[in-house]
Amino acid sequence: MKKIVVACASFKGTLSSREAGAALARGFAAAGFETRVVALADGGEGLVEALASQIPDAHVFDTPCRDPLCKPHSARFAMTFPALKNAANQRAQAIIEMAASSGLPLVAENERDPKIATTLGVGDQIRAALDRASQSGFNGLDLLIGIGGSATNDGGAGMAQALGAKLLDAGGRELPPGGAALKQLKRIDMTEFDPRIITSRITVACDVVNPLCGPQGASAIYGPQKGATPADVVVLDAALEHFAAIVQRDLGRIVKDVPGAGAAGGLGAGCMAFLNASLKPGIELVLDAIAFDRALDGAALVITGEGYLDEQTLMGKACAGVSSRAKKAGVPCVAIGGGIDEARRADLLGVFKAIESLSRYAGSIDEAKRNGSHWLEKMAREKAATWTA
Repeated sequence: MKKIVVACASFKGTLSSREAGAALARGFAAAGFETRVVALADGGEGLVEALASQIPDAHVFDTPCRDPLCKPHSARFAMTFPALKNAANQRAQAIIEMAASSGLPLVAENERDPKIATTLGVGDQIRAALDRASQSGFNGLDLLIGIGGSATNDGGAGMAQALGAKLLDAGGRELPPGGAALKQLKRIDMTEFDPRIITSRITVACDVVNPLCGPQGASAIYGPQKGATPADVVVLDAALEHFAAIVQRDLGRIVKDVPGAGAAGGLGAGCMAFLNASLKPGIELVLDAIAFDRALDGAALVITGEGYLDEQTLMGKACAGVSSRAKKAGVPCVAIGGGIDEARRADLLGVFKAIESLSRYAGSIDEAKRNGSHWLEKMAREKAATWTA
């Protein structure tokens, strides 16, 4: 019996990675194929679910936090705790996704405004993980933070404030939340910053390479989808440029032009500046964490998928990462998108054996969203033989 590995990212707003994988598995099983379902994320929505469900002894916790507009919210994160030998010299492990506290779907479309949206909730999540580690006797964390899917454009300033950094204006007052306020930043006071960060090792799962500022920066490229007008983009970009200059002067960190600094509205820069974090491609971190290469042993085909196959797919998001690993193992890879950017079809076919549009197969975008599981299962059942030929 041929084995098919199913490794989809989420079809955002429609199906989680696991739900999409389960639907495809049912279809392949009905067609007589063995399947192995792997849950995926590339640093954005679904990272905690994807990893916690596949890492032995992972514990999932909920913590109160603030959402992008400072309203009370709750976010889920995962942790593992090594067997205690010398806890004071060991670190617990934690996985956090910023989308759970500061993600775009948490804000109604008519309320989206990156001038005031904040990453305070990300700092709340980090503090909660540090508290769990301390309560269990560990001195710090190995912390993985996924930073995709943000509603924010504050350079991680809110995160830093939640962890004790003071971002002060010319009058010595704490800056209010949001990216626009950064233009008023006069100095950064780190005297009350959480000291447990120093004993922690922090890695950021980041799937973009945008710098912090400029025409390819956080504000210009991602601000409009978060509610920024053209005038807002100018304000936000100038604010982030000023923020980077103060960070360099007061913290000694040069972040403005580092690839990935512009991820999640500049949270990439903030993580480097305040957490001494390293930025790495999200999908590669996830595939390594779940030992994906071993899952490919004996596979005849890999199926991957996400909400939309387009230029961003080609820039190293989850599906392209899966295809790259499959190609190295000599296994063909088929990609399913909720939709496909037809202008990129030829480029996408250079990465995947075949590409399929779920919306076209279902008859419309609305039908694909309403009954995504049904259509994925039907597609797998009908096309399995063709894909594996």
